[in-house]
Amino acid sequence: MSPAPTPPLRLIFLGTPDFAVPTLETLLALPQAQVVAVVTAPDRPAGRGRQLHASAVKEAALARGLPVLQPTNLKSPDFQQELRSYAADLQVVVAFRMLPEAVWAMPRLGSVNIHASLLPQYRGAAPINWALMHGETQTGVTSFFLQHEIDTGPLIFQDVTPIAPDDDFGSLYEKLKVAGAALAARTVAAIAAGTAPSIPQQLSAELRPAPKLSKDTGRLDFSRGAQELVNQVRGLAPVPTACTQLPDGRGLKVFRAAVAVAPAEATEIPTPPPAAGTWRTDGRHHLRVATADGWLDLLEVQLEGKKRMSTAEFLRGTKINVP
Repeated sequence: MSPAPTPPLRLIFLGTPDFAVPTLETLLALPQAQVVAVVTAPDRPAGRGRQLHASAVKEAALARGLPVLQPTNLKSPDFQQELRSYAADLQVVVAFRMLPEAVWAMPRLGSVNIHASLLPQYRGAAPINWALMHGETQTGVTSFFLQHEIDTGPLIFQDVTPIAPDDDFGSLYEKLKVAGAALAARTVAAIAAGTAPSIPQQLSAELRPAPKLSKDTGRLDFSRGAQELVNQVRGLAPVPTACTQLPDGRGLKVFRAAVAVAPAEATEIPTPPPAAGTWRTDGRHHLRVATADGWLDLLEVQLEGKKRMSTAEFLRGTKINVP
């Protein structure tokens, strides 16, 4: 007589932005699991009318007929009682806020998080941005069991994702969104089978954090090297965007930049370059700024109050007065 089939794990999914939606959809199709409820952020006012908008995860959950919980306080006894009523075996967390222990330790198998870096590198709120800003050539996704300190729990699985030279935050976000969904499916299947590893994270002096981005993170400091600034632009494009000021003080967002290659005509770019922060333009194609070690080409920009455009388009409609 064959043994009775093992029932699927009862899952609660916690997530908010569109980054988490592919993982939710993948888990809904996983035979080893049954998503019984979704926890997401409360609706937020957005747009010109400041009307309330649901999170991407809420929209996806409602489309599948799933119960949705939107607590304002994760420590609320009422919320925790409602959460407990779903009798989850496991919780899966993707791009959600920090959980109190009473929540992450509630299921019998605990809670797992899908993080967009190769932990223990880039612990924190903005791992994709910081990997790009540091010029990494690879990153990835990690599944791990939650514990007290953020992003420190035992590792389960990791998948590496190469970073292409032309990747920016937007393109890498899309790659890792898909990679994270596949990793979550593999992780939940292993936990259901009782074969998931639990590997303590190894600390070292070379670890880089990934703190929340601030307004200062986006300001371009031309006393730095050109490649550092290129990486900064990549790590912040298309949002929240690197920024600077034109010589006349107008604000300028920068979406793409490159280390400038000196042209044959020595008159176009003085050699060696002048002081860092010196602007040059031919008024047609090039808008360049001197950095600590060469020239930075601004390739795609947005003047305050205008639309995003290539530098050639920008220069056709904007006069830049440079020394």
